[in-house]
Amino acid sequence: MRGFLALFNTRMKELAREPEAVFWIFVFPLIMAVGLGIAFRSTPPQPSRIVVAAGPGAARLASMLQQDPQLRVITAPSSEAADGFRLGRYDLVVTAEGADAAMQYDPARPESVLARALASQALERAAGATAPLAVSATANSAPGSRYIDFLIPGLLGMDLMNSGMWGVGFALVEMRQRKLLRRLAATPMRRGDFLGAVLASRLVLMLIDLVLLLGAGVLLFHMRVMGSWLAILLISTLGALAFGGLGLLTASRHEKIESATGIMNLVMMPMWVLSGVFFSYERFPAVLLPWIRLLPLTAVNDALRACILEGAPLHTQLGRLAVLAVWSVITFAAALRIFRWS
Repeated sequence: MRGFLALFNTRMKELAREPEAVFWIFVFPLIMAVGLGIAFRSTPPQPSRIVVAAGPGAARLASMLQQDPQLRVITAPSSEAADGFRLGRYDLVVTAEGADAAMQYDPARPESVLARALASQALERAAGATAPLAVSATANSAPGSRYIDFLIPGLLGMDLMNSGMWGVGFALVEMRQRKLLRRLAATPMRRGDFLGAVLASRLVLMLIDLVLLLGAGVLLFHMRVMGSWLAILLISTLGALAFGGLGLLTASRHEKIESATGIMNLVMMPMWVLSGVFFSYERFPAVLLPWIRLLPLTAVNDALRACILEGAPLHTQLGRLAVLAVWSVITFAAALRIFRWS
């Protein structure tokens, strides 16, 4: 253990002397979480923007629509209304056609679809129509259902991936480029101790990241951690090992930082997009979902969200943990087989 502890202590000192590494590992995820949390905080919905094309009957339609406080209505010439709708300044264009009204909306824009529904209801009420059924609705923005609650576990998973890939892979390629790996391999140092020290240093940083991100969610956004902190720690540890193995594999033979960077981006980019960091991967076609769930970042994010937001016990996440374990074993075995010290 003496050799391992000496190498581990050396690695931690190297990290502490790199202020840019400290920023990207600890500060940047916090800035992102706070910024996105503020941007998507719970606020009252903005009124739908409706433009009534000027012409006969336009004043009557505008007066009918303005009775609904959920609508912000203006009147503009037809050409200006069309241009404003095309450029996204308006959600809906309403044109008078005799005693009736015509609406122009974009089915690909959710705000336009909502504006059409609200405008239709407003015109029907103003014309004297009565609802056949009384419906009540209650707004629910309790902790656990907000975007920030969805986001923070995803940011934690993304940070585990970035830390494992860049912290392990980039560091090893840089040391190989500077001939440090060759010099270390020539010493009495056991090679397994060196690789273990590199991975252990990432686990320490992972623990600090975990406390910072979840602490920011709890303190700043009143996020509720429903599950066991021990379960969250175990999921994060297994995720860190899986991504550490990926980082080790991608850095096994590269001698240039540029080539290693390209491979790392090639590995991480699909997971940034597919694994549900910023939005649910359920939006993708159903045929892709089984493959997406086999990605390590997807397994980490799903397990963390189930534990943090739903309070799911650890044994219910065995399938996702198995995915991470398989990634860890396969990547470590492959990396150790092809790893090159010089």
